[in-house]
Amino acid sequence: MIPGFGAAVRAAGSLVVQPRMGFADPAAMRAGLLATRDARATTVGTITVDSYTRVGDLAAARRAGASGTPLNGYPIATADPRATADVLAAAAFPVQVRHGSALPEPVFAAMAGLGLAATEGGPVSYCLPYSRVPLSRSVPSWAACVRALSEAGTDAHLETFGGCMLGQLCPPGLLVALSVLEAVFFRAHGVRDVSLSLTQQTSPDQDLEALHALRALAARFLPDVTWHVVLYAYMGVYPRTGHGARALMADAAVLAVRGGASRLIVKTEAEAHRIPTIAENVAALELAAAVAATTTPDPGPPADTGLLAEATALVEAVLDLDDDVGHALVRAFAAGVLDVPFCLHADNAGRARSHLDTDGRLRWSSVGGMPIDRAGVARAPRLSSTGLLEALGRVQRHYDSMEEDRRVLGDRPRAAALGPA
Repeated sequence: MIPGFGAAVRAAGSLVVQPRMGFADPAAMRAGLLATRDARATTVGTITVDSYTRVGDLAAARRAGASGTPLNGYPIATADPRATADVLAAAAFPVQVRHGSALPEPVFAAMAGLGLAATEGGPVSYCLPYSRVPLSRSVPSWAACVRALSEAGTDAHLETFGGCMLGQLCPPGLLVALSVLEAVFFRAHGVRDVSLSLTQQTSPDQDLEALHALRALAARFLPDVTWHVVLYAYMGVYPRTGHGARALMADAAVLAVRGGASRLIVKTEAEAHRIPTIAENVAALELAAAVAATTTPDPGPPADTGLLAEATALVEAVLDLDDDVGHALVRAFAAGVLDVPFCLHADNAGRARSHLDTDGRLRWSSVGGMPIDRAGVARAPRLSSTGLLEALGRVQRHYDSMEEDRRVLGDRPRAAALGPA
């Protein structure tokens, strides 16, 4: 019997690595899952859906399938369920569906028909940055889907995406809070096995502190839930060189192990250029696993710069707004208690601003109406479009400028904070 997704991660005993893989053709999807399963690493599988399915345009997904038009993922809601079932039976290991839907009913319905019980996202994190759907629609849609998933069986597993929202330039205290709040939302609707996400950002020291803060808040706010932490390799502008991409991926694996994450979502050398091949995904999985095997977890949390206190204040302020966490999330954004910098969604207040400091850390330059200590808000020049582009490209420039011979796995350097741009 194939174990549940969360159970498989917990039983692994080492860092579990996972690709973000989706192919429209069932034969290609099957080959990708088999290659993931057979990689020299501890892995779980992924079926990432296509963009039409993500936005609920199933008619367009059907037309593309009928005409042979290429899709950028697997059309799980319109594909022949027998073909999909054959793909899953051949792979015969835990698989998670990744989708990006603010209104995810078609995806959850397809999963139920296939007996799939693991997916990810959230009522906030798959609404604000990805869609024009109001939060007042996304929240009840997600609530109904989560309840249905939890009622379908004990293997239900949901992963928050809140720790990755616009993560390139969002101070991690807010990401930690959003990840915890979405996990609390899942718990409120019956799911008892969750994972909490966080993305690798611009400062290894700050990232490490954020991982420890996320684990501390999960232990506090999810006392009766089984949970683990999942780290995403950097989700911003990726290095264009092979050695730069490998270096960034290796540092993500180091960060995951040091910070106590159980699972790592990898990226590939092709990330800056195109959709990666199966072979490139496998290479990234095996690189991350090899680096993780040589890395030791940190014995305790790093120096406290106030990140945990900031995230705690945000979570508590939202939960104080309403006994129903879904209603509380809607009210929090309406009141500016939660405010994602650089997010243009109509339900986001848009008063918060952040910047990259000279030490590579993400810091607030304005917190709007969020309950964050203004004493810690740093003065910064108004961010121009040029400055924004420079900040977004900082990680890419840093890693591409490294010498290639420093990136050899056997001579892997320690992760280092990014210096001035």
